[in-house]
Order: sequence, then C-alpha cells, then structure tokens
Amino acid sequence: MIPFFQWTAIALGPVTIHVWGLMVSLGILVGLLVALRVAKRRGLNAEKMMDVAFWAIFSALIGSRLLYVLVELPEYIDAPLNVFKVWEGGLSFSGGLLGAAIAAWVYFRRHDLPWRAYVESGVMGLPIGIAIGRLGCFFIFDHPGIPTSFFLGEEYIDRIVRHNHGLYLSIEQLALSIVFFVLWKSNPQRRIGVYTALFLLWHGVARFLLDFWRAIDLPNSDPRFFGLTVAQYLSIVAVVGAGILWYSLSHGLRTKTQTSKESVAD
Repeated sequence: MIPFFQWTAIALGPVTIHVWGLMVSLGILVGLLVALRVAKRRGLNAEKMMDVAFWAIFSALIGSRLLYVLVELPEYIDAPLNVFKVWEGGLSFSGGLLGAAIAAWVYFRRHDLPWRAYVESGVMGLPIGIAIGRLGCFFIFDHPGIPTSFFLGEEYIDRIVRHNHGLYLSIEQLALSIVFFVLWKSNPQRRIGVYTALFLLWHGVARFLLDFWRAIDLPNSDPRFFGLTVAQYLSIVAVVGAGILWYSLSHGLRTKTQTSKESVAD
C-alpha cells in the first residue's frame, strides 16, 4: 500500500509551480521531441510538424475543457462564467485528444500534406508524453478509484485505500512507449499506420477497463451514463477506429501484393 500523500505544488521563493501543470508541460515537451525526431527520420518537414503540433496542443486544451464542462454541465448552468476558471481544474484527456485530432485534420486539409505520415510521427510521441503527464495526476491524486487491497493502492483523504488511476494510466502508457521503441528499433521503416492503430487499440482497451475501477462513491466521481463513463464510450470509438485502420492496412497490403504478382505474371 502507498501511504497517503498529495504533491500539489513546488514553492520557489515567491513563485509557486503547480506539479500537475509542470508534469503535463514536461510530457508535452518530451512527446513533441520524440515526434520531431521521428518526423525528421522520415524526411518530413520539421517546421510543418511544429506548426501542426502548436495548433493541436492549443486545440487540445480547448477540447479538454469543453468536454469536461459538457459532462459536468449542471455545475456550470447557474455559474456560466466558471467555465473560464481553468485554474480551478477540470480538463478531460479524451476531449483533449478529440480537439487535437480536429485541429490536425483542419491543418492537413488546408496545407495539402501527407497527413498519415505526420499523424504517425505525432502518435509515436504520445505514449511517453502521456506517461509523464499522468504522473501529475498521480502526484495530486485527482483520480481516486474504488477501495482495494491491491499493493499499488494508495490511502486517500478519506483514509480508505483506493486505486490511483493516475499511476495506472502512467504505467500502461510507459509500457506502450517501450513497445513503440522496440518496434521502431526492429524496423524503422514499418508501414505508416501501424503505430496509430496500435495506440488507438491499446489506449482504448486500457482506458475502458480501468474506468471500471474509478470511484463511484465520492463527490468528485465521474458521472456514468448507462453504466459507463464518457471516456469509456470514446474508448469504444478508439477501438473501432483501430480495427478499421488495421483492416485498411491489411487490405491495402494484400491488394499491393496481388498487383505485384499480377504484374510479374504479365
């Protein structure tokens, strides 16, 4: 069992650094560096990669706030101006992914870029970036789960040992970043789309399962709709998207192989 602690801020004289924001910022930076390195190895335009990353990150912040407000709408009906009080917390990771995806799609449409290659490069930086960012959630313990006797359970402020989802989400994304690294080292020329499909599948399954362990008995518990969280519904969409992408990759490979064989026969 992990004893109760909450590391929320670092005081540097008159300056206070919020740990959650620090870890998220560090995660964005590391993830972006990985994405840029992959993009350069693939011969992509680093400047364009930075441009799309800027708009994706900006839109991710907006999307994460919007989805959170929609899910927690009753809290904002009587005080609509609180929507803008982001310093009080209230961001949705799933909303951030949606916001980033929409911004990237608009950017690629406007600039007529090979979007699959750029998206794939960006995706390869996501797991390590998320793993670092989720440590911020772990340190402030803002995603308590149901009571548990699991050895990684942490004592919460109610003195009950609960799952700490920030820790679990960080661990599973760290594991995925290791898988990505091994796959990249074994074959840097792996077909574009494989990493994106794997990320969608891994993230979707992990988040869907882990959300069943999130607390349902606390005032800050995530709302459920027909027994599932919003993140779980979006996880289903991610898994379906992974299946569609993987099918298109497999079908395209078969078609290419068949065409090659027919050309040889001719």
